[in-house]
Amino acid sequence: MFPDTFLWGGATAANQLEGAWNIDGKGNSCMDHYTGGVNAIKRRITPVLEKDSFYPNHEGIDFYHRYKEDIALFAQLGFKTYRMSIAWSRIYPNGDDKNPNEDGLQFYRNVFNELKKYKIKPIVTISHYEMPMNLCLKYGGWYNKQLIDFYLCYAKTIMETFRDDVELWIPFNEVNCLTTPFGAYICGGMILDSIENSDAVRFQAMHNMMVANARCVIAGKKINPNAKFGCMIAYMTRYPYTCKPEDVFLAQYEDHWRNMIAGDVMIKGKYPYFIKRIFKEKKVSLTYDRKEMNDLEQGICDFYAFSYYSSNCVSTDPDVNAKASGNLVGGIRNPYLNISPWGSTPDPLGLRWLLNHLYEHYHCPLLVAENGIGAIDELVDGKIHDSYRIEYLRNHIKAIREAIDDGVEVIGYTCWGCIDLVSASSGEMKKRYGLIYVNRQDDDSGDYRRIKKDSFYWYQKVIESNGEILD
Repeated sequence: MFPDTFLWGGATAANQLEGAWNIDGKGNSCMDHYTGGVNAIKRRITPVLEKDSFYPNHEGIDFYHRYKEDIALFAQLGFKTYRMSIAWSRIYPNGDDKNPNEDGLQFYRNVFNELKKYKIKPIVTISHYEMPMNLCLKYGGWYNKQLIDFYLCYAKTIMETFRDDVELWIPFNEVNCLTTPFGAYICGGMILDSIENSDAVRFQAMHNMMVANARCVIAGKKINPNAKFGCMIAYMTRYPYTCKPEDVFLAQYEDHWRNMIAGDVMIKGKYPYFIKRIFKEKKVSLTYDRKEMNDLEQGICDFYAFSYYSSNCVSTDPDVNAKASGNLVGGIRNPYLNISPWGSTPDPLGLRWLLNHLYEHYHCPLLVAENGIGAIDELVDGKIHDSYRIEYLRNHIKAIREAIDDGVEVIGYTCWGCIDLVSASSGEMKKRYGLIYVNRQDDDSGDYRRIKKDSFYWYQKVIESNGEILD
């Protein structure tokens, strides 16, 4: 059964819902320069904003002006917690500013006061794919070690300002996305061509981010000794495509370098034993000093947060790989699982496996920080009947319950996109994750009206019953 202290809630990111991209002193973020796309057409990075291009993150779902309404809806759902992020460029517009933007700080004071009114505990991601664009253009993103100090200045500012409002912090979102070419820009703030986008560059950027992560934890514990910090991993769950020994080993190898490197550094404080061979094979040679490695040891996280949406497979057979679907993180579709319109393969049992896998390795509290399904919702007679979303969430919550019964310490569940927002991968609104429908369309039409979906009322009962009522 779920413990009485279990944190039920939902998760969002500032860049995908706030809007208000250029008002009240906010600077441009990297996501403000990311065009809209569709499933078949990738988003484009435009260092200079193009007059005739569409940037969906500019408006998001206008949470900036509607946060009171949205938080009231979260309260109706019964949220115990709300995982959110603070937009770095709303606090330090250019990233290298000497003084913070007071209007930006005031906005988040207002948000936290509203959450406090409803007794909703915030879990705050300090940087969630929304670093100031100036740091990308002027400094080259996280490949440049100067960003460590810029980030720490920002992190200390918000941790000091909101010391009495926030106890649970996540310094960075999904740092291990830098193991993929896709992560170079949205995670690392690096505008790279295909030649420059190498493992060596991305792993150096990830190392620099993890040093910043550790120093953030060290500083945060001094600011508030009661604060808790979590790492955040985009878990890329891989199965061997066959029982062929080579496939089995490849699945382990992929798990090591895509997931475990970052997890081990942020939870255990050091690079894992297999790092030398992997870096040698991938031609990675990190630049670091003794202080950085000491800080990694000292600034370990208190809990392990992760995103989990689906799983896939890996194979050593070149013919099988040639038929692989082209998703963002690679891998081969599992033939035993159904496929979504966007190419993912939901796998609830995989979540139970993963929770056991992580707890066996780290022996620390776990937070399911993102889990959900993007789908096309149809508004019929003013209602959304999203039985497919209910089924997805129900099956994954059941898997969490089974893992808890297995003995795994799971502290909370924050479903992704508790309210519809702009998809990070495709830049679409029609790829909807929310329990709350937002009437904004991909052609920028719509009145931004909020409508409760069937899944809203279902999740409300789940929380009210502490996970006992799932049907």
